[in-house]
Amino acid sequence: MVKFSELIRKDREERKKEKFEGTFLDYLQVLKENPDLSMLSHQRMFEIINGEGVKVINTVENPRLRRIYGNDVIKEYGFFKDFYGIDKTIMKIVNYFNTAAMKGEESRQVLYLVGPVGAGKSSIMEALKKGLERSKSIYAIKNCPMREEPLHLVPNHLREQFDELLGVKIEGDLCPVCRYRLKEEYNGEFEKFPVETIDFSIRARKGVGVVPPVDPNNQDTSVLIGSVDISKLDLYPEDDPRVLSLNGAFNVGNRGVVEFIEVFKNEIEYLHTMITATQEKSIPSPGKSSMIYFDGIILAHSNEGEWNKFKSDHTNEAILDRIVKIEVPYCLELDEEIKIYNKILKRSKFDAHIAPHTIEVASMFAILTRLTASSKVNPITKLKIYNGEEIVEKGTTKKIDILELREEAPREGMTGISPRFIMKVLDHSIAESSHNCINPISVLETLIKFVKELSIGEDAKKKYLNFLQNVIKKEYNKLLESEVTKAFIHGYREQAEDLFNNYLDHAEAFVNKTKIKDKSTGEELEPDEEFLKSIEEQIKITGSAAKGFRQDVTSYMFYVMRNGSKIDYTCYQPLKEAIEKKLTTSVKELSRVITRTKVRDKEQNKKYNAMVEEMKRNGYCEHCCNVILKYAANNLWKD
Repeated sequence: MVKFSELIRKDREERKKEKFEGTFLDYLQVLKENPDLSMLSHQRMFEIINGEGVKVINTVENPRLRRIYGNDVIKEYGFFKDFYGIDKTIMKIVNYFNTAAMKGEESRQVLYLVGPVGAGKSSIMEALKKGLERSKSIYAIKNCPMREEPLHLVPNHLREQFDELLGVKIEGDLCPVCRYRLKEEYNGEFEKFPVETIDFSIRARKGVGVVPPVDPNNQDTSVLIGSVDISKLDLYPEDDPRVLSLNGAFNVGNRGVVEFIEVFKNEIEYLHTMITATQEKSIPSPGKSSMIYFDGIILAHSNEGEWNKFKSDHTNEAILDRIVKIEVPYCLELDEEIKIYNKILKRSKFDAHIAPHTIEVASMFAILTRLTASSKVNPITKLKIYNGEEIVEKGTTKKIDILELREEAPREGMTGISPRFIMKVLDHSIAESSHNCINPISVLETLIKFVKELSIGEDAKKKYLNFLQNVIKKEYNKLLESEVTKAFIHGYREQAEDLFNNYLDHAEAFVNKTKIKDKSTGEELEPDEEFLKSIEEQIKITGSAAKGFRQDVTSYMFYVMRNGSKIDYTCYQPLKEAIEKKLTTSVKELSRVITRTKVRDKEQNKKYNAMVEEMKRNGYCEHCCNVILKYAANNLWKD
């Protein structure tokens, strides 16, 4: 067991080692050994992000991601590991910092995130700010209100020589306060000026400035650039640097970040400081002092309505030209949406049991509300395609192209139900649960109740209720039917694999026009087309389409084998669906009797109890198992 005193002592010693306090001359010796210490803010952030690991995903080896992204290169950043379903957005953000780190044009532009409420804009901003807090200390002029880079002390006429000696490019000038101190306190001897290491802190406003929306009738620019301390005007002239109080967002955010929350709620005049801060890398000083050098990342975010309103005014062109706009849509991948709620629930103090598929049906509803209607596919099929599932059109072997679906709906993901709404529903369901357990049925009921209370148009409300009462309910019934059947059939997996392997053998023989050798007798037999049809008809593939389907299955399996992946009955989604339906059909009547019969004979009771135990092993508790089976008895296997 670690002793608290030992933990505290070790932490204090490590922090002491990181601390530095000396003269500018001492700092130059340190900088000579490590020139990266003087990096600018965008490069620092890029290094912080990359420092937590970057993984390039090979979509060729991952069939699901290949179906979603095609041949695009996908990168996963450890820094953003808690963000799900917005990989392309994250890559755009990192690309902004990459180009800005190389001092490209984007280093002089605002990073602006736009998207619907609850899409993760604020969370991304928080992640960037917390990344700064976790980063190493930086060197700064001691007691400088701007926490500025010590190299600003080097006079202009010596900078070229210093650049060559240090291997760095000195950029920026002293703030008025430090310029005054250099002249009056150190007699111009800049090498004696004290330097120290400092940390970033959100709470203490060290390197992190935040600008909330300001009342339009009281937009005081001191929030941005500081003010003149009127209590000192009796002591010093108005243009004396000692009267300056440099505590605005741009002052404290120098060398770090300045975040504008709901940026376009402010009047345009209030945002003019952005223009010089980006393009000229300088901000006005309060009063009559000179401009002040600024090296910081300007972050901004708002919803789409405010962006469209701001963009429509041509007088805002100067600011628009200095903005890198990145859209942050809602997640459209079911698997990733589920991860979002699991992450939030894990952080909460709720300890309720959550039955299988509960989070899944809530996530289905969220995504269905975000999808644009398509004439090519129904909503639930589109949801599955966007989740990377292998889908073919019923009755044919034609695959539905995800790129075509995206092209017909470029604004997809920018509207719909937010994760916050879903979490409120889950929280309410847990709080209302009498058995400290929630299941898909109870959550669907709560979703219906909450949707009816939503302040939205009647057409949208009608569409949402249809998703809940028809589309999702039917999809859940399929999931439940499969799950109960799996629990009921002893050795379900083995039986599914046997069907799969038999299908592959016969399909391959059919496609290649060869015969199958009987394992028992050694006799060569024709491929069993009746058996193949019995599987294929489960997903309505009949007639001429069957031949193409068999060719697709065999070629896909060879592709999987060539890439060294494992082959089993789940690896090709349409065939998996067909096999599971085949198994379900074979026990449908028996499952119906067992789940609905109140008085069972000994054999039936034994099988029923075995099924219940299997469901418990698959994540159900006593209560939700009872609820689910009663629901199954009343809603599944009806004549």
